[in-house]
Amino acid sequence: MAREDFDRDLARLEADLVLLGGLVENAIFSALASLEARDLERSQSVIEEDDLIDEKRIEIENACVEMFRRQSPLAGDLRRIVAILRITNELERMGDYAEGIAKISLLMGNETLLEDLAQIPRMAEIAVGMLKRSLEAFLERDPKAAEEKAIRLARDDDIVDDLYAASQADLFEMMRQSPDNLETATYMMWVGHNLERIADRATNIGENAVFQATGEVVQMSRKSFDHRSAG
Repeated sequence: MAREDFDRDLARLEADLVLLGGLVENAIFSALASLEARDLERSQSVIEEDDLIDEKRIEIENACVEMFRRQSPLAGDLRRIVAILRITNELERMGDYAEGIAKISLLMGNETLLEDLAQIPRMAEIAVGMLKRSLEAFLERDPKAAEEKAIRLARDDDIVDDLYAASQADLFEMMRQSPDNLETATYMMWVGHNLERIADRATNIGENAVFQATGEVVQMSRKSFDHRSAG
């Protein structure tokens, strides 16, 4: 396989990965919008369109395997393909969480949302932003820039974790004060859980961005980025 052919195929892989990220971002946005608007038809569409995300994941994975078969990549090329494989899986799981939110919307039926959504809109805003920036981190060729972006993702993930904890506490209090809110508040807990997991997956993508740029396997956390900042 000529080098120019390999580079072209690798660029196509990266473009497909970005496309998959766009599909997932749209699924998350649509799931949340349909939940808020109580648009059950749109929620159903999110569930059906998850098949497109699954198909794209399989397509990318097969292309990665084909590149391994046709040419044994070394060093940076190998890390990049491995990172693409890992990130593809993370994105597919994010799509599953979006599908989960859409299913929650359907379970709610025509039931109205709580007046106080207990930090969930803020969690959604940060999580979607993290998805976008995690892919930007992957596309970074500069190791330092990739690491800086991954560290920011880890910090935002901590914010989402804190919001999730606060949201759960608020929703439990709503249940205690008004048992009529029990079912809806429980649904919102599930939504919060899915958003928290989306943020976790975005952080994982940041870790893979560092791996492909530096060859270093890292686990981003408050402890790790505080240590790096101090160094």
